[in-house]
Amino acid sequence: MRVASYNIRKAIGLDWRRDPQRIVDVLGEIDADVVVLQEADKRIGSRAGVLPLDRLESELGLTPSDVSLRPLSHGWHGNAILLKSKFTDHTSHRIDLPSTEPRGAVSVRLHDPQIEIIGVHLGLTTGMRRKQMRALQDVLHGRNHPVLLAGDFNEWNAKRVVFEAPATVVSPGFSFHAARPTTALDRFVLSRGLRSVSSHVHHSALSKRASDHLPVVIDLAFTETAH
Repeated sequence: MRVASYNIRKAIGLDWRRDPQRIVDVLGEIDADVVVLQEADKRIGSRAGVLPLDRLESELGLTPSDVSLRPLSHGWHGNAILLKSKFTDHTSHRIDLPSTEPRGAVSVRLHDPQIEIIGVHLGLTTGMRRKQMRALQDVLHGRNHPVLLAGDFNEWNAKRVVFEAPATVVSPGFSFHAARPTTALDRFVLSRGLRSVSSHVHHSALSKRASDHLPVVIDLAFTETAH
């Protein structure tokens, strides 16, 4: 299974133009089974989503999971998860995280294969990120099926991204700033039952302009424990 995580900055590129078509084109280059997005909705007014859902579905076979509270939003607090149409059996929900900002996590549990994918966008302060990671650690402890955390952890210091074994943290590489990547803000955390076959930062001429983050990608395998 291929999963991508992408902070799309409300589809505003490095030229300061809002161009959601570029985001769709970048996602087409990646061809992931599941896409976890951050900043997929506008922050004011109706919090409308910024992506052309009809094109995502017709060209890439991706549809948003049902995690929004507002009718025009793609997700919740900007977090959204897109799924290939082959995943017909799934459930979605929202996960509250401690925060003084409008933050939270969104979750989709697939039933074939058995995996829960949680999209996150952590806070701006070290103390708040620490509390949020503890809350996510509790989520991992409470699940008896494989779980993948994916998103923008907003943490420049890799030593502060700590999850208890058997969970493993995968940092595909420098994903920010897209014009000159110097830090790895975007990461994955794998629970028991999952193994990273490979991971990478998606570099392309288009991805270097479409947002201030580059997408990160992981190819997953399920271990015997998961089965």
